[in-house]
Amino acid sequence: MKQTRQPASGPLLFIALLVLQASAVAASEVEALLAAGEAPSGVVFEIVSGDADTLGRLLPGVRSDIERLRAAFPGLPVAVVSHGEEQFALTRKHKTKEPELHAIAEEMVTGENVDLHVCGAHAGWFGLDPGDFPDYVDVSASGPAQINDYRALDYVLITLP
Repeated sequence: MKQTRQPASGPLLFIALLVLQASAVAASEVEALLAAGEAPSGVVFEIVSGDADTLGRLLPGVRSDIERLRAAFPGLPVAVVSHGEEQFALTRKHKTKEPELHAIAEEMVTGENVDLHVCGAHAGWFGLDPGDFPDYVDVSASGPAQINDYRALDYVLITLP
């Protein structure tokens, strides 16, 4: 009997489930904000992972969530803070490798008035400085400190893995 080798779908399935879980978490938190019927002071989306591809998978969904929130609450202040390995997809060096991600990020900042931050401390650990990121990406001294600043302004925090 000839045996055929099955593709290793375990890791891919696990990653897909994590993305779906992250989408479900954000969706339920966004739904709760929409159901409340009252605009929060602002919303900050935190994205942190050890996977360089995470931002490319999550940012389009975050953008959709922002559009939904702003449809209900026009002018709602929104920020995105990325402070794991995923932030490196936003470097100038990766702009040609990730053109769709960069186009979304740039449009969110310049056209949709979303504040987009990455962590300067984390970037520094890998030999990167603010000049390694495009002008539309704000390099904060510290991603966690940036999030704390938004929380001090009563922004609602939505954390995505």
